[in-house]
Amino acid sequence: MKVILKQDVPDVGKKMQIIEVKDGYAQNYLFRKKLAVPATDENMKALEAELAEIAAREAEIKAEAEKVKEVINLKTYALKVKCGSSGKLYGAITNQEIADCIGEKAGVSVDKRKISFDTIKSTGNYEIKIKLHPQVEAKVFLTVEAAE
Repeated sequence: MKVILKQDVPDVGKKMQIIEVKDGYAQNYLFRKKLAVPATDENMKALEAELAEIAAREAEIKAEAEKVKEVINLKTYALKVKCGSSGKLYGAITNQEIADCIGEKAGVSVDKRKISFDTIKSTGNYEIKIKLHPQVEAKVFLTVEAAE
């Protein structure tokens, strides 16, 4: 019997996947626990519509990430921080400080969890990677300067 999974089922399949299972397993377990529905024409059309909606939403999110990349990619941002006379910072630069700096200067919002870099503990120039989307990555340059 062909069924459409409504949730992930371990060792069986993923959500929205069409699989072939034995009649008894489908009737006695999958349908009773509301983990699957029969793969009828009506349910197949509903699945196709849902998959199309998800694809459209994903394309929209990717397009938005591309727009943000156009604005910030390969640009240099300056960040003034307190530091000692040798150029060592009193702390370390955080993802939130970088996200705020980019947001303030470029006018776009960047999620701090998407920013990756090595620890910054002194003044200088650094390359920062921002993974805006699984298929879209931007690179920005950060200049850390001493504040007066």
